Amino acid sequence: MLQALADGLLTGAIYALGAIGLTLTMGILRFANFAHAEMMTWGAYMALGVLTVFNLPTAPLGPLTFGWPLLLATAIACGLTVALALLVDWLVFRRLRDKVGHLTLVFASFGVALLIRNVIHLIFGGRATYYTTDLQIAMRVLPDLRIMPDQIFAFGMVVVLVIAVHQFLQRSPLGLSMRAVSENPSLAVVNGVSLTRVVRWTWIVGGALAAVAGILYGVTVQLRPELGFHLLLPLFAAAILGGVGNVIGAVIGGFLIGLIESFSVLVITPDYKLAVPFIVLLAVLYIRPTGLFGGTSGGR
Repeated sequence: MLQALADGLLTGAIYALGAIGLTLTMGILRFANFAHAEMMTWGAYMALGVLTVFNLPTAPLGPLTFGWPLLLATAIACGLTVALALLVDWLVFRRLRDKVGHLTLVFASFGVALLIRNVIHLIFGGRATYYTTDLQIAMRVLPDLRIMPDQIFAFGMVVVLVIAVHQFLQRSPLGLSMRAVSENPSLAVVNGVSLTRVVRWTWIVGGALAAVAGILYGVTVQLRPELGFHLLLPLFAAAILGGVGNVIGAVIGGFLIGLIESFSVLVITPDYKLAVPFIVLLAVLYIRPTGLFGGTSGGR
């Protein structure tokens, strides 16, 4: 039971970080971006590409299986993922925004997702891979609890980033503008908020967080081109469970989805675990479509 709780929290941390960018897109840009999960895959593979191209050493840092080169590669991968997000918006979504319905944008995001996934498959191949081949033995924290140092690092990184994003949305002028657009775009524009600037920074923040989430997933599990496809449903379940446009709600939703998945294995076989987020999503849409926090503004 204790191990299931820890595993759920560690998995939920990845879901929470990925769901932040998704809920920002849904709350501010007003459409469900199915390409967001593929941005996570792109960021994870960009970090691998940096390590490979520059032949950076993978010497471990203390008990971790990776070292400073991966942290450097993470920073570069964030920049490359942000660049991809801005490019996709400029080539696709900007041309459709305010001209077509939200459903057309959703279909467009499907196409973008398929394109990104196949480009990754073409460049890196279809086999699963890892950032490092070093083996790591889980530490015994309690008699019935084992956790790997990489998982502890990933959890701590998520907590730091969640706090940073929350403070950014609550205290910075740009964050307040993003919250205003999420609440009422027309009123925000009337009060002098630059919609173009808010949209640009929504992609920047969402892309950077997606890259980090994908890399942390690759560190704790493995890299494969289908990474985003398998994470898509949990991310949407987390964003909708917490309330569309609500960052704190998305974080709580991510942890809840991770916990529900983890505890479900105690009742059902692991083969059916992938169906759990779908069941949760259906239940939320049926019982409380606005989510736990009612789809309030992105910073609340």
